[in-house]
Amino acid sequence: MSDRYAVFGNPIAHSKSPQIHQQFALQEHADIEYERIYAEIGAFDEAAHRFFAEGGLGANITVPFKIDAYHFVDEHSERAKAAGAVNTIIPLGGGKFLGDNSDGVGLVQDITRIRNIPLEGKKILILGAGGAVRGVVPVLLAENPAQLVISNRTDSKATDIAAAFGVEALPLAQLPAAHFDIVINGTSGGLSQQLPDVAAGVFQNCTLAYDMVYGSGAETFLQFARQSGARQTADGLGMLIGQAAFSYQLWRGFQPDIRPVFAYMKEHV
Repeated sequence: MSDRYAVFGNPIAHSKSPQIHQQFALQEHADIEYERIYAEIGAFDEAAHRFFAEGGLGANITVPFKIDAYHFVDEHSERAKAAGAVNTIIPLGGGKFLGDNSDGVGLVQDITRIRNIPLEGKKILILGAGGAVRGVVPVLLAENPAQLVISNRTDSKATDIAAAFGVEALPLAQLPAAHFDIVINGTSGGLSQQLPDVAAGVFQNCTLAYDMVYGSGAETFLQFARQSGARQTADGLGMLIGQAAFSYQLWRGFQPDIRPVFAYMKEHV
């Protein structure tokens, strides 16, 4: 019988996670089953308990259940505590569960291993101040950037996250031009074709403009960044693959190579 894993979400039919994890399983020469599970709002705990009771060995969590998953588990990794959200659940036995957050790991792996851009010594700007941003900040800081600045439409939210991690916060209107090496969009505005209210000059001399959303939702931001001077742009597909690879490693003790999976997903999915 195949080892069983799943991703929970609402909606969930669009998720590329099953294809990604099957590519990891091919690398490991393993037989796994990875499914999409739609859960009703307010019914995540029931759906998760049922999945694990039926033999599930691990789960990924996507919107809108990352906070629900945080409260569902019994123990939290330091990454999950920092994010206040869980996107990976690992059974511990005895009906207990560990929650982790692999989003930051996925982002860093994409930038450093797929894009071959080191983060050490770089000046990084993150736009947004939601749970996704909170989850990636500590992992980015571990790469020893020269500077990390958070900016958000609501200044107080950026200030709160900056204070929690000992980094800087600046209002969008005060961001300097031609200063940042890497600009990361952690807002969800692209899903409705909305740009962050950031000046074009911020992208001058920018090595990489990166949107944590993947697919068409990222294109509005990335096109603006390219037109404004960003040398390279990337959506969050590599981040999705990187965070999935880290989840797979947590569950199975096997570390997938994300580069051929990225090439496969770009070509076939």
